[in-house]
Amino acid sequence: MTGWSGPLSEETDPEQSGRRGRRTRTPGPGDRAGRSRRRTGPSPDPDGPAAARGSDGADADEAADPEAVARAICLRALTGAARTRKQLADLLARREVPEEAANVVLDRFVEVGLIDDAAFARAWVSSRQSGRGLARRALRSELRAKGVDGEEAEEALAEVDDEDERTAARRLVERRLPSLRRVDRVTATRRLVGMLARKGYNGGLAAGVVREVMDETGFGTEDPDPDLADGVEEDDDA
Repeated sequence: MTGWSGPLSEETDPEQSGRRGRRTRTPGPGDRAGRSRRRTGPSPDPDGPAAARGSDGADADEAADPEAVARAICLRALTGAARTRKQLADLLARREVPEEAANVVLDRFVEVGLIDDAAFARAWVSSRQSGRGLARRALRSELRAKGVDGEEAEEALAEVDDEDERTAARRLVERRLPSLRRVDRVTATRRLVGMLARKGYNGGLAAGVVREVMDETGFGTEDPDPDLADGVEEDDDA
């Protein structure tokens, strides 16, 4: 029997029949929206575990280590300026770092010299005394507020002697006196002594320096300038 060599019909060719039986359909907007909805998931939580990973893919476990967190906070704080141990301890407490972990890190920073309260005190006293004209009493109060007290503070304050204070007080009075031409000598004296008191100078030194500068410049020997309005007393720190 001679075999059939022609193509199979749709009924007898299962492959052709299957292909012809399956109709293709162009996806509509609804299909695309459906796929889009399936692909779109919730945005990562910026405060979730993924946020703790660094750009190098470091595991979040390291970021969750209290000592690692404390080290990172302290290093960032020390980048801009020197800090005392108390300032850093207060910062870690505000960031809710456990006290035990904070103390471990702070002790280590002291050991390697990243925290040096004595050096901080010396730099602070030098800057504030020469730049703002503060007396030792005011400087001592500022150091105490920053956590430097006792021997470290006193050693730094010893760099400022009586003559340094008197010179700084004179400079402050000489700078402020020209702005007081509108008032009489008594008023000017009161304002200048008050300014020096806010800088930490005792009353005796303040009054003596003010009187001395006024006598040398002849302040108060003429009537106040009538062309200058009597304004609000200025803050010498402004």
